[in-house]
Amino acid sequence: MDMSLVAVFVVLVVVAASAFFVKPMLSSPKAMEDIPGSLGWPVIGESLSFLSEFSSPPGIYNFIKTRQQKYGKVFKSFVLGRFTIFMTGREAARTLLTGKDVSLNLFYTGQQVLGPTSLLQTNGEEHKRLRRLIGEPLSIDGLRKYFEFINMLAIQTLDNWTGRKVLVLEEASTFTLKVIGHIIMSLEPTGEEQEKFRSNFKVISSSFAALPLKVPGTAFHRGIQARDRMYEMLDDIIHRRREGKDFHDDFLESLIMKHTKGADQEANNEKLTDKQMKDNILTLLVAGHDTTTAALTWLMKFLGENPYVLERLREEHQQIRESGKGGENLSWSEINNMPYTLKVISETLRRATILPWFSRKATQDFEIDGYKIEKGWSLNLDVVSIHNNPEYFPQPELFDPSRFDEPMKPFSFLGFGNGPRMCPGINLAKLEICVFIHHVVGKFKWTPLEKDDSVQPTLVRMPKNKYPVLVEPL
Repeated sequence: MDMSLVAVFVVLVVVAASAFFVKPMLSSPKAMEDIPGSLGWPVIGESLSFLSEFSSPPGIYNFIKTRQQKYGKVFKSFVLGRFTIFMTGREAARTLLTGKDVSLNLFYTGQQVLGPTSLLQTNGEEHKRLRRLIGEPLSIDGLRKYFEFINMLAIQTLDNWTGRKVLVLEEASTFTLKVIGHIIMSLEPTGEEQEKFRSNFKVISSSFAALPLKVPGTAFHRGIQARDRMYEMLDDIIHRRREGKDFHDDFLESLIMKHTKGADQEANNEKLTDKQMKDNILTLLVAGHDTTTAALTWLMKFLGENPYVLERLREEHQQIRESGKGGENLSWSEINNMPYTLKVISETLRRATILPWFSRKATQDFEIDGYKIEKGWSLNLDVVSIHNNPEYFPQPELFDPSRFDEPMKPFSFLGFGNGPRMCPGINLAKLEICVFIHHVVGKFKWTPLEKDDSVQPTLVRMPKNKYPVLVEPL
């Protein structure tokens, strides 16, 4: 590329970023002066320090820890264009995850891509209503009808692993995306429609951590375009189904049947618009893919590094196979009888802390740890420090599923969040992971091809090298 064009592009990025960052800097909340911490450099604050830690093995833990040691459990900062109060500890978790004083606080990119009627952008009664509608098909009973599909898809996915190099993150991504696509709209695992769906989804997913520039050629702009193409695809499917040209017993069909408007205007007011359906289908796709993909990848990585845990996990799944209810014959009853597997999943979520912080916004004034928080302030709950607190988890650097032999103290483990915004896809995530891992540990051994603990600079923590392994049959 011509260097003058590069220079122009750099200037445009700097100007746009400056406009993004400078605006809030012009009105620093005076009330924050009583809260310890540093706002860093003019314009950029502490964003560079924050981002530089993002891809390190501990992630933002070092950024948080050094400031906690200096300022305490509550401190202020200015990162990524926001004045932010960082908090940690069980009481902070209880306040921010269950209290009525806060709401979810998405970054601008997430707000724009997911749409204004997304579950993640609603509050109060509307949030409860949407969550109830979404939660029903994702309940344990609701997921049972998809079990055979998930089991056969896992078998088909793993059939290609023997004797070759595998990028576990890529394989897990393909598996989870096919599962969620099938559950939501009965997409076939292969074919043109699946490829269009996957292609658009990957562009959408990569846009969340992009600079918020709606300029052609930028990741954010490409994400918006991919979102629009995804919505056109959904519009076509919804139209075909309403015309009676297509029928599938899936999540989308249940929404269409319940929310097609009729003559009763009062009843119509309680029904979702097509826009609401599309915004929340996209929300489920994003939420149901990234975190489960990351969890599966980290789980295999931790198993590879902890042979004793892997051997004990194999014993549990070997017993299932010996009962005649494993492998291709894996039964629904056995999926719900994997106690050690569930502990391994929990320890994976604690050790990896896939979502390192939960972002909230104060909806009214309140106090925490003696500090006054004002309405409108951005608040970040530091989950990494909670999951690495030796008071709750002795020797937190060790991978030890037996920690979960006993119930955890409330708000000490936040692998799936907590409170009214707890992950609605918790049952689906556990189902996918249990099925996939059952077949992996029963068929294969694997050797990592790289020693690299760095993570991708994305909102969901994933291994940067995608965890490459050489797979061999047992």
